Amino acid sequence: MAPPRIEKIITALDVGSWKVCALIAGQTADGQLHVLGTGQRESRGVQRGYVADMEQTEHVVREAIEQAERIAGLNIDDVWVSFSAGCLISDVAPIESELGGHRIEQEDVDDLLAAGRAGIDPEGRMILHAQPALYTLDGLAGVKNPIGLHADRLGVDIHIIMADGAPVRNLEVAVRQAHLDVNAVVAAPIAAGLACLSDEERDLGVALVELGASVTTVSLYAGGMLVEMASLPFGASDITDDIASAFGIRRSQAQRLQSFYGSASASPRDNNEVIELDPGAPAGGESPRITRAQLVAVIRQRLDTMMGEIGRTLKDLHFVGPVGRQVVLVGGGADLKGIADYTQSALGRAARIGRPRGLHGLPDAHSGPAFATLAGLVLYAASDPVDLRDLPMMAQDIYRPKGAGILQRLMAALKSSF
Repeated sequence: MAPPRIEKIITALDVGSWKVCALIAGQTADGQLHVLGTGQRESRGVQRGYVADMEQTEHVVREAIEQAERIAGLNIDDVWVSFSAGCLISDVAPIESELGGHRIEQEDVDDLLAAGRAGIDPEGRMILHAQPALYTLDGLAGVKNPIGLHADRLGVDIHIIMADGAPVRNLEVAVRQAHLDVNAVVAAPIAAGLACLSDEERDLGVALVELGASVTTVSLYAGGMLVEMASLPFGASDITDDIASAFGIRRSQAQRLQSFYGSASASPRDNNEVIELDPGAPAGGESPRITRAQLVAVIRQRLDTMMGEIGRTLKDLHFVGPVGRQVVLVGGGADLKGIADYTQSALGRAARIGRPRGLHGLPDAHSGPAFATLAGLVLYAASDPVDLRDLPMMAQDIYRPKGAGILQRLMAALKSSF
C-alpha cells in the first residue's frame, strides 16, 4: 500500500518539568494526521513549568527535535509550543452588536469579531488565545453558526486565555535559540482537551485534570468550550520526592519504584510483596528492602493531600450538582496504577484516564496520558483556529451584556435540561 500523500507538516513541542518531547506529523488532503517522527529527552532547566536555565532548556529542546527529525527524515523550521506554568488565566468576554433584524451574513460575523478585539482587556498580561466560542441571537445562547438567521442583536462569547508575559517570552527565546520559529504558544489545557475529550463531553460539562510533574491544572469545560481554569503548585514529582525522602534513596530510584511498583490502590497482597530499593547493588551486598504496602502508603498519603486540593478547586469552579459529573485525568501522574479508581472514590465522581486520539501511527510509547498535550498541539494546529488578534481593528458600536456571567448562563441552561 502506497504511503499517504502529505500536504502539510506540523511539529509539536511540549516543554515540561519532567520531559521535553517533540512530534512531527503530516496532514493529508482529506485532513488525516499521520505521525512521522517523535523525540523525547529528560527535561533540564525547567522548574514547575518555568524556564529556569535558558542554556539547558535550549539544548534539550534541540535534542528532542533532532531525534524526531532523524526518525521522520525531515528538517523542521517551525513548531507549535505548549505552555503549562501556573500563571494561566481563563476568561470569557461577551460582546454584542445591533443588527436591526436583518439576515445575518458572513460580513456581520466578521465585523463583530473584528470589533470584539476592542473589548479584550489583558490587564497587563500576555494573551495566548482570543477565540470566538458561542454566538447569541437576541439573548439566545449556544448558537454555533448564526449565518442565514435573522436577529436584532448578534453576540459572541470570546474565550480568552492569558498568562504572565515574562515566562512565555523565556520559553519562546529558548525555542528560538534552538533555531526554531514559534508558530504559536498554546495553553496546555486547550491542547489536552482537544486530544482527550469528545465534543459531547465538552458540551455537557467535564473537568479535565492534568497531573503534570510539578503543576496540576484543573480545567472546566461546558457548552463546548473551556470556561474556567485553575493551576495548583504540585504534581507527580512531589510523590517521587516523598518516596525518595521516606526511604533515603535517590530521585531516579524513587521514580523507578513509582513507575514499576507504585499504585494508588492498596491490596492485602502488598504486605507480602518485597521490593529491593537498589537492585543494582554490588554482588554479595545486601540491598535494603521494603514491602509494597509501605510504598503504597507513602503514595496514598501524598495523593490524599493532592485530591483534597483538587476537590476544593472543583468546588470553587462551581463543578457541583448534576451537571458535569465526570473527571478526565491526563498528564504523567495519570499513568499511576489505580489512579482512576482512587480519584472516583476521593472525589465522588466518575473518572477516566484521557488518552490521545485522532493521530494515525502514534507509537505505543507516546499513546498514554502523559502525551495528551503533545498530540493535542498537532490537532490544534491542524484545526486552523480563528484568533481575534489576527483580525483588523474596526470601529463598531459594541457593548458587554449585563447580567449573569457566561459560566452561570451555561450552567443554568444545562440544568434546565435535567
